[in-house]
Amino acid sequence: MTDPATDAAEGLAALHATAFAAPWSAREFADLLVQAGVFAVVEPDGFILIRQVLDEAEILTLAVRPQARRAGLGGRLVGQGALAAARAGAARLFLEVAEDNAAARALYDRAGFRLIGRRKGYYAGGKTDALVLAFDLAADPDKATLP
Repeated sequence: MTDPATDAAEGLAALHATAFAAPWSAREFADLLVQAGVFAVVEPDGFILIRQVLDEAEILTLAVRPQARRAGLGGRLVGQGALAAARAGAARLFLEVAEDNAAARALYDRAGFRLIGRRKGYYAGGKTDALVLAFDLAADPDKATLP
């Protein structure tokens, strides 16, 4: 008999590996999935992983298979994740994105996220800044739902 949590972690890790040069392991996903407030919205070609604590939520990762990109899946996942977090009581949704990741930055901009900070040298061995973005779920949780 297989463990559903282990199967979920392995599936997320496999999908994550198609989307990132430095993917997270199944063990890392398993460790996250057992934490209170962590949830995933999963579709066959992508997923979003969110952690919520009280009235704040954070997108931990968003992965879409390369062959499924530019078809709206990332936007749908962000919207579904934002709506789930809002329904669970989150008032703000945060994330970090590499400054040089133009596609992800455009996605989050379209979703209504706004720049609130910067983490110097956060990615690529200290060479790339992370931009800290936030979305006000309390004001309009449905606005994050993209077509």
